[in-house]
Amino acid sequence: MSTLLRLATAGSVDDGKSTLVGRLLYDSKSVLTDQLDAVERVSRNRGLDVADLALLTDGLRAEREQGITIDVAYRYFATANRSFILADCPGHVQYTRNTVTGASTADAVVLLVDARKGLLEQTSRHLAVASLLRVPHVIVAVNKIDLVGYDHSVFAAVSAQVEHAARALGLPDVRTVPVSALIGDNIVDRSNRTSWYDGPSLLELLEQLPSAEDPAKEAFRFPVQVVIRPQAAAHDEAYRDYRGYAGQIAAGLVKVGDPVVVLPSGTSTRIAGIDTADGELAEAFAPQSVTIRLTDDVDVARGDLVAAAQDAPVPTQDIEGTICWLAERELRPGQRVLLKHTTRTVQAVVRDIVGRLDLDSAELGAAESLGLNDIGRVRLRLASPVVAEPYLTSRRTGAFLLIDAHDGNTLAAGMVGDALAEVRHPEQQPLQYTI
Repeated sequence: MSTLLRLATAGSVDDGKSTLVGRLLYDSKSVLTDQLDAVERVSRNRGLDVADLALLTDGLRAEREQGITIDVAYRYFATANRSFILADCPGHVQYTRNTVTGASTADAVVLLVDARKGLLEQTSRHLAVASLLRVPHVIVAVNKIDLVGYDHSVFAAVSAQVEHAARALGLPDVRTVPVSALIGDNIVDRSNRTSWYDGPSLLELLEQLPSAEDPAKEAFRFPVQVVIRPQAAAHDEAYRDYRGYAGQIAAGLVKVGDPVVVLPSGTSTRIAGIDTADGELAEAFAPQSVTIRLTDDVDVARGDLVAAAQDAPVPTQDIEGTICWLAERELRPGQRVLLKHTTRTVQAVVRDIVGRLDLDSAELGAAESLGLNDIGRVRLRLASPVVAEPYLTSRRTGAFLLIDAHDGNTLAAGMVGDALAEVRHPEQQPLQYTI
């Protein structure tokens, strides 16, 4: 059975993301006949001689009219070796928030760079997002290599730019591939026009990437989404004493009889049973959705976290972390927000803005506020405790959202702990992030 890879594409405007995705789908024979017919028809109406493969992903009418990607377009395809869920993220700086959404669950990011332009500010921003979100694999596709005459020196210069930026942002392993999304060079098959490149094609590389870290290997974490007391309990003797806690396992594996602790209260108990729609289980693992039963009649509510007893995290009311600010209005110290962590939502106040990330120098500079698409480090004080862990420990329990309490809009996506451990003030030692 082929393994699944969650893939996101990003890059600056007009770097050719949608064309690359379309080419990837087309050359891997993952496009249905009626889809291709529709694309060819629209392309002819535009006066084009060949099919505009970008139309396979630019699904919104506004995107087709403007020639840019606005929303995150998801596509599913498979080869003989692997299955893919692909998120085509927007390139315009205004839609960086969508890129954060698309990359937040990705196992790999393919970042496009126009060979003629090199590394742009928005490309650096996307590299920073990949670093902050701890995406396991980053591939930089140096696109439009045909427009520079397949010049090896151009590719080498862009690769050097990418390596410098990646090193500054703490990305340990970034691979570059010369491609032409329009013609298909090195997308699915290796091109003889880049004889100086001896690496794999883009698809070959994606098929070779090791699978992401298995969340089932982490310590058991189970955010409670809803407490289940069946209405039938009043009439059905079998359900009269039933009390279950439903949700999705965020990390780890759990078995019937395992000792657990309910947080933030700290109450210890054991797993009495694991239920699903298909019956009971002896064990369950991330990311399964289950209902667990406990041996003791303890007070558990939505937002609580059931964790393995032997290495349970410590609840906290103070969080220091890195955020990508997604709102039009600025963030300033003293601002009150809602913090959503797993299934728990609490009131919070911004105690301090430690600094803003400079995308050119990859250093954290002083800042009194954060504006739209800024990435910065903040300190938050919570009205009640949450069970947050460093993002480096777990992408699932180390992530949070900041929400506007008045209208419910998302203000920021955040990472707890040392997500910017490699980013530093010029005159300081590397920053240490703690909860």
